[in-house]
Amino acid sequence: MHRILIIEDDERVSELIKRGLEEQGYEITLAYDGLTGKKLALQYDFDLIITDIVLPKMDGLDVCKEISQTRSIPIIMLTALGTTDDKVEGFDAGADDYLVKPFEMRELLARIRALLKRNNKTASPSGNILKYAGLEMNLQTRVVKRNDTEIDLTPKEFNLLQYMLQNPARVLSRAEIAEKVWNTHFDTGTNFIDVYINYLRRKIDKDFNKKLIHTKTGMGFILKAES
Repeated sequence: MHRILIIEDDERVSELIKRGLEEQGYEITLAYDGLTGKKLALQYDFDLIITDIVLPKMDGLDVCKEISQTRSIPIIMLTALGTTDDKVEGFDAGADDYLVKPFEMRELLARIRALLKRNNKTASPSGNILKYAGLEMNLQTRVVKRNDTEIDLTPKEFNLLQYMLQNPARVLSRAEIAEKVWNTHFDTGTNFIDVYINYLRRKIDKDFNKKLIHTKTGMGFILKAES
């Protein structure tokens, strides 16, 4: 039985989610403020966390950041804030998925199943180091360098670059990136993938003559050492 922690200060909403998830066989623990939620997440073993952003005592972004620093637990953010900037902020805090209120229970269940399935995969990469055209990523230490210059990346930037390094010289569509990096199918009406590609460009390519991250109009993006 999977254990899920719900951090939500609206008792009506939290009880509705709790009831819906318990009907599917999940074991649910509730917290009504961010500080309590953080303490529970760090004290007990949960398989997944669902948290609102606007919370008393400690907001959901800070909760997410502190949990992500010490525990590897999938986190879904539930919030009424649905702009691209809001989503980017949530992902940068360490969230794995982002669901905007109001939402349907079946959509939440689909997101939960996708994250739990991903988290249960035990296959490990063939090596701890990924290299391409002077770019080097250590999957164990999570250190990224280009020509021996260390580059500081957020968790989602790291995951996006990792996928690109695992698929060099191949055009990656936005749909593929959304599924493989964010582990779910996102609303294509937002441009958060383009936002993260631009973040990576500024960090990976800005100070180097040879650019590695390229846009293929109407197709997607590619990691390629073009002259």
